[in-house]
Amino acid sequence: MKRFMKWMTESFAPRLEAFTNNVWVSSIQDAIMVAIPMIFIGSMITLISILKDFFPGMPDLSPITTFSFGLLGLFISFLTPYMVMEKRERHKIKLLAGMTGLSLFIMLLNPTMNEDGTVKFILERFGATGMITALLVGVFVAVIMNVCGKFSFFKTESSLPEFIKEWFDFLIPIAIILTTGWVLVYQLHFDIFALIVNAFEPLNAVGQSLIGFVLFNFIGVVLYSFGVSPWVLMPIWYTIWIPAIEENAALVAKGLDPVNINTFETFFSGWLGIGGMGATLPLAVWFLLARSKKLKSVGKATIIPSLFNINEPVVYGAVAFNPLLMVPMWINGLITPIIVYLALDMGLARIPSQIFQLWYTPIGLSTYMMSGLGGLVLLAVVLLIVFAVWFPFFKLYDAQELKKEREASSTSHV
Repeated sequence: MKRFMKWMTESFAPRLEAFTNNVWVSSIQDAIMVAIPMIFIGSMITLISILKDFFPGMPDLSPITTFSFGLLGLFISFLTPYMVMEKRERHKIKLLAGMTGLSLFIMLLNPTMNEDGTVKFILERFGATGMITALLVGVFVAVIMNVCGKFSFFKTESSLPEFIKEWFDFLIPIAIILTTGWVLVYQLHFDIFALIVNAFEPLNAVGQSLIGFVLFNFIGVVLYSFGVSPWVLMPIWYTIWIPAIEENAALVAKGLDPVNINTFETFFSGWLGIGGMGATLPLAVWFLLARSKKLKSVGKATIIPSLFNINEPVVYGAVAFNPLLMVPMWINGLITPIIVYLALDMGLARIPSQIFQLWYTPIGLSTYMMSGLGGLVLLAVVLLIVFAVWFPFFKLYDAQELKKEREASSTSHV
């Protein structure tokens, strides 16, 4: 255990931190984070739509979701190259890079051009279904813009105004990018969008399996226990979660049953995010009952944030790099996703089919909204397990801290 801790602390965690701080990776993370409010809008509509059960005459608010969350791919195609240029401090070209990403993304959607001048798009391609395509488009645009930014038509001593030189220099990368799209779509007749989606199908299939579901949770929990925020994995997770919940919603709209278990709703709104990644709410509760003054104070400081699934205070204040508390966090990270997956797969609780990204909604309320009474029963089972797993490790940690406090107290009185 000591060797493993040393390797994680001195080798793995620093390397992962360096990777996530890379311009390209951090730009994708930031692009997704900027777009999250548009995802939240869909969640707000989910909340408001509950009132329809009591007020049948309420208007249909789904178009608000369609033109916010439903345009997620469009937003990402703009934001990704924009963020790369922003981080590389190429501020003059960042808006142009974003617009170019937008242009290429729309071209790759392969719209149908009619003789009467109208254009027909497949609406779902603008949204979460197009997220992977949008990310790849954004990275491609950023790479070309970055490479071409090292060259110029004009010599340094040219007397032409600076903005004229910039206009002409920007033409090269834009022409390369859009010509590439034109060749692929209109000359070679590739449906690039469909090819990319099909290429990532194996990843989606693994992600929706029991093994994939467990790994999603366990890897995030392990990283978090070493102080690495699970948000670093969001670019990977979201490419599976968001299309999955969108497909579930579409199936339910057609009168069919949802099929995708691995969604954001399952992780953070339904059963696994009990107090946040790693199910740490029970630990905050046990801390309130601690005999150690230190742990009791930690419990008082962390219980309110934990109720709203904000667990950075308890993780960084007690769990991270503490083997005694990391182990139960890992155990819960393995056991609970297995139980939740099997229960949902067997139909013991309803698979979420509504867009609900309000992760800060207290667990229980969000579970009921996503899965009804069956979901609450499953939550009760999960709660019993995670409370039980945390308890013996908490008792041992509490005894250790209490002993330290008593020794310190007796020393101070000598």
